[in-house]
Amino acid sequence: MEGKKIPHKMLSQDAFSSWLGIEIIECEVGRVKVGLTIRKEMLNSMNNAHGGISYSLADTAFGFAANTHGKYAVSIETSINHIEALNEGDYLTAESVIEKVVNKLGFNIVEVKRGDELVALFKGVVYRTSKDWE
Repeated sequence: MEGKKIPHKMLSQDAFSSWLGIEIIECEVGRVKVGLTIRKEMLNSMNNAHGGISYSLADTAFGFAANTHGKYAVSIETSINHIEALNEGDYLTAESVIEKVVNKLGFNIVEVKRGDELVALFKGVVYRTSKDWE
């Protein structure tokens, strides 16, 4: 399967990301940018977006980009730094760029933004299997 088509296939099979309202904004081999709008049911007890929302958006960008190289790739370790509080109605984007694929492990940083403002920084390690996307 052509690499830039893989994230679209993944999203079509991903009930959680679909429920979040994640959309693919840009997609090419090694780079995926996704976005979502924060809804009321995504807010925590302090009336800010739950940290899991920006985490999930970044994790989706990371996973989609890692798979564009044609092999099944799964995250094995991830973490996030939350920099700014997020509110209902905010539109977030997360872009993952994985340029170099040289071995089974890949390391990546994903920036989550509200417009041009950096609101979270996600770090991830991916394991690339030998299984091809069909």
